Amino acid sequence: MRISILSDFHFGFAHSSELENDSFDNAEEAIQKALDSDLILIAGDIFDSRLPKTSTWAKAIKILVKPLIQESTGVKLVSCTKELKEISKRTLNHLPVVALHGTHERRSKSEANVIEALEHAGILIHLHCQTIVFEKDGVKVAVHGMSGVPERYAKDVMYEWGPLPLPDCFNIMMLHQSIDPFVYSPLEPPTITTSNLPKGFDLIVDGHIHSSGQEKIGNTQLIFPGSTVVTQLEKNEAGARKGFYQVEIDEDIKINFIPLENNRKFFYEEIKVEGSLREQIKNIILKILDKGFSKSPIIKFKIIGKETDVLDQDLRDLQNKYSDIALIIFTKELETPEMIQKIEFLRNLREQKLSVEEIGVEVLKKNLDSLNFGQTFDCEEMFDLLSENNSEKAFNILIGEQKILGGLI
Repeated sequence: MRISILSDFHFGFAHSSELENDSFDNAEEAIQKALDSDLILIAGDIFDSRLPKTSTWAKAIKILVKPLIQESTGVKLVSCTKELKEISKRTLNHLPVVALHGTHERRSKSEANVIEALEHAGILIHLHCQTIVFEKDGVKVAVHGMSGVPERYAKDVMYEWGPLPLPDCFNIMMLHQSIDPFVYSPLEPPTITTSNLPKGFDLIVDGHIHSSGQEKIGNTQLIFPGSTVVTQLEKNEAGARKGFYQVEIDEDIKINFIPLENNRKFFYEEIKVEGSLREQIKNIILKILDKGFSKSPIIKFKIIGKETDVLDQDLRDLQNKYSDIALIIFTKELETPEMIQKIEFLRNLREQKLSVEEIGVEVLKKNLDSLNFGQTFDCEEMFDLLSENNSEKAFNILIGEQKILGGLI
């Protein structure tokens, strides 16, 4: 049996921008390449929004119905822990698609999400803490799916569900969560780790992580299909493969990554300003463009240096000059005169090899001087108050409502 495993199409990403068609173009290429499968799995975030625009719905459905017009390869439904809708059963006459909802599609329990809506239309089968079993030519595959939930609840939801591998099946567990140490966002720490994942599965598939990859945990293969479109425009996405995985289950198990060929390429460059910034950037742009692309690439520059060395007009000129053949984005991490002064101050303190307390007093004195409080009272006594958690007393002294020995007069 051949299974194609895709994830994170993010239909509707970058709406009304130069990139608005990328999510559709990439997903269409991926789905088209997956039509030679017996089963398609999608690990969440098909849409970029909980409430997609009508135009997004129209483009998405045009792509997602492609498996419905594909002839069945003989895959049969064996069982399912949820009661399938009649229209879902009919889709098994064609190429079946099983999907999770992701974090971008998650809604409250009282509201149907967009993946459930697609299930009502007979386009796919939606799983959340459920298992479905297929069979072809004597090979049984059990897909255990848990859709995206808030990270703080994920481990508890998974344990309460308690998925168990089924005997005489190739068992796939499909999730849409961060799995420590593969963390998507530090803002919402994961509760699922590689050590507390359920044991005994042949394959664990995780959406949500936008970079594709493959790991082995004990005897279990863990794969991240990755997103089919660049959405974060961060350094870790530059050069990352976009595509999906195909798993061949026969006497041996083969896992192959199928790359996309027509997706827009993304480059991330960090530049420390040395000499002419305009020439530095121009040379990098020309070097990248020399490779040739079917779509204008995205080139993001992070500029590091002194504020005085960067002219915004130069950056705008470069963006405009190459706008027909590249989408150029600039971010800046610049040293202002004030920042340089503070760094120099701290460097001097370090070179004097002062104690932590002495450094604390000097930093406090520097800050008080900048606020014209430096000559009003003894900084060491003020530091002692703060280090003893007497912040209220320190504040009263600062505003002149209380005296301190050797200080306010």
